[in-house]
Amino acid sequence: MVAARVHDVLPEWDAFVHAVRARRPGDGTWCEAWTVRDVLIHQTGNAEELARVLAAHLAGSPVETRGFDREAPYRAMPAPDLWSAFTAHCERLADVTEAAARDLPPDTDIVWTGRHVNPAFFAEHMREELVLHRWDLTGDDSAAVRALAEPWMTEHSVNQVGLPLLRRGSAALGLDGGGRVEGRLRVPGTDDVVITADADGTGIGFAAPHGPATIESDAAVRTLLLWGRRPADPSRWHSDAGPEALRAVRTLLGGY
Repeated sequence: MVAARVHDVLPEWDAFVHAVRARRPGDGTWCEAWTVRDVLIHQTGNAEELARVLAAHLAGSPVETRGFDREAPYRAMPAPDLWSAFTAHCERLADVTEAAARDLPPDTDIVWTGRHVNPAFFAEHMREELVLHRWDLTGDDSAAVRALAEPWMTEHSVNQVGLPLLRRGSAALGLDGGGRVEGRLRVPGTDDVVITADADGTGIGFAAPHGPATIESDAAVRTLLLWGRRPADPSRWHSDAGPEALRAVRTLLGGY
């Protein structure tokens, strides 16, 4: 049983845990090449690293973010030990984020994977990971659609994770000096998410709707697209951009 404070800091924790426990560890997921166990390993590493980096900043001794090789120790663990590690690291993250909210100014600058974030980022990012990877397990059930459609999910994806999400896709495009890709992801009644890529780099941000959208969808699908995912029902998104423009934008949205 997890400590009550985890439910306060990570309200999506229960839904993720129930989804994992409802499946066999070796079952496949919507995340290519990952089983249910792989997803749990990834989340354990996420919780550990988010807590480690934030705690080090609180202690006045900042550390660099480790890569995904941080997950290696968990791959050798039997299932009970892995569950214990996941729970313990989520509890640690809850403790550290509560301490940071109490002891650090809200605009404190902290480095995470080479970009600058504030203390609130750490709990919110774990929450996003819990929502996204629950969808990897369940697909488009009603709970996943509701969670993915929350405005904060889009805002976090664009403002806090946006450029890294485009890195792999941009490399795959192989743009030369004159090549450029620009796309608008539209959800009616909201600002567009505008993504760009050229030989000088990538960009992502919000802008008022203008002209035709490259892809129009519901809010949950737009979040999935930003993370390189696809809804089970392709009729939930629509495009009149044409095959070349659509293929380029879909490639740019390669996710991690």
